[in-house]
Amino acid sequence: MDSMTSFGVQSPHTAAAAVALLVANPHAKLIAGGTDLMPNLRHGIGAPDGLIDLNQIEELNQIERSGQGWIIGAGVTLSQLATRADVRSELPLLAQAAATVAGPGHRTVATLGGNLCLDTRCMFYNQGQWWRESNNFCLKHGGEVCHVAPQGARCHAAWSGDLAPALIALNASVDILGPLGLRQLPLSEFYVDDGAQPLTLTPAELITAVRIPSLRPGSRSGYRKARVRGAIDFPLAGVAACCVVSKDVLTELRVALTGTNSRPFLLTGTEALCQQPVTPELLTALGKLVQKQVNPMRTTGTSAAYRRQVAAVLAQRLVGELSVL
Repeated sequence: MDSMTSFGVQSPHTAAAAVALLVANPHAKLIAGGTDLMPNLRHGIGAPDGLIDLNQIEELNQIERSGQGWIIGAGVTLSQLATRADVRSELPLLAQAAATVAGPGHRTVATLGGNLCLDTRCMFYNQGQWWRESNNFCLKHGGEVCHVAPQGARCHAAWSGDLAPALIALNASVDILGPLGLRQLPLSEFYVDDGAQPLTLTPAELITAVRIPSLRPGSRSGYRKARVRGAIDFPLAGVAACCVVSKDVLTELRVALTGTNSRPFLLTGTEALCQQPVTPELLTALGKLVQKQVNPMRTTGTSAAYRRQVAAVLAQRLVGELSVL
């Protein structure tokens, strides 16, 4: 990795003060755990005028539970989500997804908001400055061509966060604070299929909290992912599922995926699989839905065909496991 340029750090004590600092310095970057941002800066990807440290903002660290569901602050660490007894028992999907991110040391500082705003990844982008320069950079940063699809006009870097699909499957929404005040947005609408700019955040906005509605009685959920190594690595494909099974009949199913497209997304067409038992035929149909909607490209050293197939198999295995709990 390359050495970083010098920059100042400011530490506001409220989310509103952080927004004001972003308005005053549009070229500053937000930082909490820094587990995604700092490696990129050391690779020469981005040169912010300064950093705005969010760790002193107490309102971002709250977890609230009510009859309507959960409100989890954007500053809550992944370690907290993975280990809290109430999260593990009531939101196993979220706890499982958090526990798969990176290593234990990363999870103690990495935050919910940071993981939801993770940068997209590609083997042509996540390299040192000299390597990228020798390849004339890429469309995502500094270049004019996407090396994954040179004849195209868009960046195909893949979304590789684990918490986004988990929360999309849980029908979560996000609180976003900006110069115009607070707005709420379904998390499924927070992302766009653009490897260069996958977030719908406007300048000087930040996520302050995630809202998860109460689950229906009988809900079952889980998260599975495939990666090159059994730990640390980003997903080659990740699948989150939340379902309701009543008297051996699948009555509700939400499946979300990561690692294959430029955004995490909710699988469409699953309603056609409901109101019937979970049979091998149903799981085959689910696998076909996944294979039609994922769009892996040559963004990793693993083939796109493998990632397409493994996404389908993960979904089939996960829903099959949840149906017999």
